[in-house]
Amino acid sequence: MLSIRRSSFGAVRVLVIFAATAVASLPAQAQQSEWKPLFDGQLLNGWRETPFTGKGKVETGGGSILLLPGAPMTGVTWTGEFPKTNYEIRWEARRVQGNDFFSSLTFPAGGAFATWVTGGWGGDIVGMSCIDGWDASENETRTYFNFENGRWYGFRLEVRPGRVKASIDGQTVFDVDIDGREISLRRGEINRSAPLGFAAYATRGEIRKVEYRTLASGR
Repeated sequence: MLSIRRSSFGAVRVLVIFAATAVASLPAQAQQSEWKPLFDGQLLNGWRETPFTGKGKVETGGGSILLLPGAPMTGVTWTGEFPKTNYEIRWEARRVQGNDFFSSLTFPAGGAFATWVTGGWGGDIVGMSCIDGWDASENETRTYFNFENGRWYGFRLEVRPGRVKASIDGQTVFDVDIDGREISLRRGEINRSAPLGFAAYATRGEIRKVEYRTLASGR
């Protein structure tokens, strides 16, 4: 009986070791990474103020990046490396003052860049600019979301080859097929946010808990 138990234990141990070795041997692009912070809540390490004309001040405090109202835009741009596709990024933000976008994110999508507009055109339009030359107010990603000043919202963006998906507080606001389509930025200074950057328009916005992770390819 003892020999049978030892034999069984040995077989289980071999299986465990085999499984661990198999996972470790998977290609790096096939493994989903852990969430990594892009802001430590105190310093703008890795970020620079976006050189918008008429920009407002950028400050940090209370664990947040504060974008003070500009004329018209204020923003921050990431200066480090960042994936072009197969990634997720999430953050929390709130509009403290004003009635326009307060944490719009310009992001890479393969070999191009786009912007997730959060509360533009008077404060309630959400969508992706631009697809086939149409901005967020004109293409199929346009939706309406009632942002309350002073309230924190959770944003999450998933970018894969041929697809971009966005959600607010766990609610999907668009999930769009971009395969074979022209992805671009709107005309104007928003291109200064590339490759990755947040912007607020004549509005005081606060951003915190910015994190990203790479995703397994082919999921």
